[in-house]
Amino acid sequence: MVQILGGMAIPDYLEQVVLHSDRHGHGRTAPRHAGLFVRSGTTVSIWAALDFLSAIAAGLIAFHIRLTPPPSAAGVLPRLLNEFPPISVGYLLLFSLYVVVFARVYGLYRSPEGRSGLNEQRLTIQAALTAGMLLCGTLYVMRATAVSRIAVSLTLLFTMAMMMVRRAVWRKLRERRFQLGYETRNVLIVGDGRVGQALRNHLGALQHMGFRFMGFVALDQSGEAANPQVVGNVANCVAVARSLFVDEIYFSSPSDRETVISVVDEARAAGIEVRVIPDLYDGLAWNTPVEFIGQFPTIPLHRRDFPRGAVLLKRVLDVMLCVAALVVCAPLLLLVALLIRLDSPGPVFYRAQRTGMKGRVFTCIKFRTMVDAAERMRPDLAHMNERDGVLFKISKDPRITRVGAWLRKYSIDEMPQILNVLKGDMSLVGPRPPLASEVQEYGLAQLRRLDVLPGITGLWQVEARQDPSFDSYISLDTAYVENWSLTLDMRILARTVAVVLEGTGT
Repeated sequence: MVQILGGMAIPDYLEQVVLHSDRHGHGRTAPRHAGLFVRSGTTVSIWAALDFLSAIAAGLIAFHIRLTPPPSAAGVLPRLLNEFPPISVGYLLLFSLYVVVFARVYGLYRSPEGRSGLNEQRLTIQAALTAGMLLCGTLYVMRATAVSRIAVSLTLLFTMAMMMVRRAVWRKLRERRFQLGYETRNVLIVGDGRVGQALRNHLGALQHMGFRFMGFVALDQSGEAANPQVVGNVANCVAVARSLFVDEIYFSSPSDRETVISVVDEARAAGIEVRVIPDLYDGLAWNTPVEFIGQFPTIPLHRRDFPRGAVLLKRVLDVMLCVAALVVCAPLLLLVALLIRLDSPGPVFYRAQRTGMKGRVFTCIKFRTMVDAAERMRPDLAHMNERDGVLFKISKDPRITRVGAWLRKYSIDEMPQILNVLKGDMSLVGPRPPLASEVQEYGLAQLRRLDVLPGITGLWQVEARQDPSFDSYISLDTAYVENWSLTLDMRILARTVAVVLEGTGT
């Protein structure tokens, strides 16, 4: 039996799954531009403000060029303020508002992953030209002869150029980060048939969307050995997805209702999105406008909310605070480096491979606080370990140098990790980055702490720094991940200052 949903024919089993999700209050059928392609209100406001300011800046530059003769550099601002006609100020503000309105109308405030770079530039030109045409019409109706037509033309051209360049640069930076493995969306595909293979190849071609294929899931156990890219079967689909830090599961082949419902329920608990690729009428449904991933229509069965705007603000705050800290603390960092060099032989910095967000391995940097051969001495000190589980900590560790003990007491040894934050491997606040050996001992539930960027400080550091319990360590990090907000980060940073001044580090 086949039903119609949003203009697309869907099989009866899928309709029942969607209805089952609706009863739980989580499932919903999205229009084409929902889901992945919706920015948060905060992000939209930021982009709208940038467009508005671009139009204002373009108008000021255009009027400056129009001045004859050109003023000296020192007299630019006073000249603009004195000679810029008040009526022109009003029309410039009106034009800036037109730009924001038409940028929204043409969909420029939706996530750029849903369109190509060329299409985005075309829409930008359309939005700017439409705003310019409306401004010209307004000037004509109001008979605003005092406004320079040359300045209006230059304002339009400069606004268009600023909007296009900013969006092109942002897109290139995002694609570069995707290539380096940052902020990717890990994907698991159920079914390795024709549609599954086509989807895998198609996602690989969408570099601007940041998808990373993690493997296929067989519909039965017999299919696991047939394809080396198959990483599990549908019975353990969610467990495999969790271990691979998967963000989305795609069903590319029809499955029975009970199986799909089971996967959706487990995925919802694990915070993993589930989508379906309809394979009907030999692919004739691939261009149906439901919700597209490239050219593939999808029906979302479960979607988790992702605070894009808040995450963007978190990143901006990380960069601003770290740059400020480097400038203010530069003399202290140089002094610490000198003391380490004089105190004991060996390098100034200690570098270790740590596991970050979604299992990505990176090099974590700290000031060296131990003797140079500290790692080789660890097996001989295992009997002195004061922590349980996979943690290793000794309060009076014989490997710690004199300067190192002081650095640890006030957590100054962590300061070089500011470079990790600027690079994007870490954040100021988040779970501490574990060693690979620790991650190997994690259960599926404990992997949740790797869903976010690791931090220099975190909830565990300010609440239970001296608690030796591994369960406490994991539970606090998991609580942070599940209840994250910018307000929580600010509170943790404030508490960190107090904890550092108390000198409780070891």
